[in-house]
Amino acid sequence: MKHGDTLFTGYRFRVERAVQTTADGVEHPRDVIRHPGAVTILPILDDGRICFVKNYRVAVDETLIELPAGTLEENEPPKVTATRELAEETGYRAGRIEFLTDFRMSPGILDEKMHLFLATELQPGEMSLEPGEEIETMLVDRREALEMVRDGRIHDSKTMLGLLYYETFCRAEE
Repeated sequence: MKHGDTLFTGYRFRVERAVQTTADGVEHPRDVIRHPGAVTILPILDDGRICFVKNYRVAVDETLIELPAGTLEENEPPKVTATRELAEETGYRAGRIEFLTDFRMSPGILDEKMHLFLATELQPGEMSLEPGEEIETMLVDRREALEMVRDGRIHDSKTMLGLLYYETFCRAEE
């Protein structure tokens, strides 16, 4: 694949025209969103409740129930981003933050890699929202959180994956 022209540069990403050459030698232009990567955090309080954020998303004109998340800063390790974003969006500081997995958000058009972390031993503190962020925290029992995935109240992919990954692979080990 050949990297091509930059079509658009935004605050957090750019759009590039890449050229894929197939086995038959034919070139196919592909528009790709280049993103620095991001983190999402599964914050679990000592009593087992999960801290979600209710976050207004302009792209879908909807307030979604999500796990806290954020974009990697240049040269910032994902664990540092996760620690920072957890505190900014929820006010909680984690005594322990552990990498669980990473995944691709929408690889048909986007190169973003999302890193999933588990945050425990949480201590409350002040939120530090960026200008324009409309975020509110929401504490939910684990079983209720899973029911929210089942009934569609949670339909954000990173949140669904984070909860289901934890339930499938981490809780099974407890």
